[in-house]
Amino acid sequence: MRPPSPAAALPGVCSRGWPAPAKLNLFLHITGRRPDGYHELQTMFQLLDYGDELDFTLRADGCIRRLGSCNHAPPEQDLVVRAARLLQQTAGTTLGVDIRLNKRLPAGGGLGGGSSDAATTLVALNALWACGLDEAALQSLGLRLGADVPVFITGRSAWAEGVGERLQPVDLPTAWYAVVCPDAHLSTAALFQDPRLTRDCARMTISDFFAGDHGNVFEPVARQHEPAVDEAFRWLGRHGRARLTGSGACLFASFNSREAAVAALTGLPARWHGFVARGLNRSPLLDRLARLRSRAPGREA
Repeated sequence: MRPPSPAAALPGVCSRGWPAPAKLNLFLHITGRRPDGYHELQTMFQLLDYGDELDFTLRADGCIRRLGSCNHAPPEQDLVVRAARLLQQTAGTTLGVDIRLNKRLPAGGGLGGGSSDAATTLVALNALWACGLDEAALQSLGLRLGADVPVFITGRSAWAEGVGERLQPVDLPTAWYAVVCPDAHLSTAALFQDPRLTRDCARMTISDFFAGDHGNVFEPVARQHEPAVDEAFRWLGRHGRARLTGSGACLFASFNSREAAVAALTGLPARWHGFVARGLNRSPLLDRLARLRSRAPGREA
């Protein structure tokens, strides 16, 4: 077992305010299928200045616990707990942690909430436990938890290919987004199995993305699977071009100003959830990590 480094926060110290930002897929294409059965994708990930937040309190006994009143999955299914355990096992540390997740992003909405929470857990605990893993190693661990986890570890808006793990950071123009989360749940597995899903999109380049207006192959099947998603498309479409993020069920429209995005959500049906967010090219997680590293050992992190 690796002992905690003097640079690590001490057991009992609480490290608060670790951001887990949301993402949008500005487009999403399936370009084929790999021999292992996974689909080849192309997408543009846009990070947002809105998301979840995590607090970590280090333990000396090696125990890993999720705290809080929000409903969450059993430990074997909880991505946050799985991420912490995976890092603990990989690094061989004797330290544990209590994790409190302040949840704002809906589960299964296509905003990357669970993946972002897992990425923040890996990045934060790698520093707090003084594991010493580099970004490539953390990305490799993240990919074992989910295809979207690596982009949150990289912390940059990015062009993605493969199953989403081949990333090229991209500086996207400033935009504001009105995001609508209808009262609906979509099964990603069911959408992938739908014979109407387009699976043979022509491969694109980043230049193609900036030159054209490209969609999400899941949009038509999502609207057919879930009437609430179709209704939300028609509602948001009155204010701008509505687009699905991920495999849904959340959708968004982009605007040039915060005021325009706020106005688009005026009259949002009470049964839905919505928020306004600014697009980011750099994740606030990277800034939080830098602040931790700038502080003296043993102080509150």
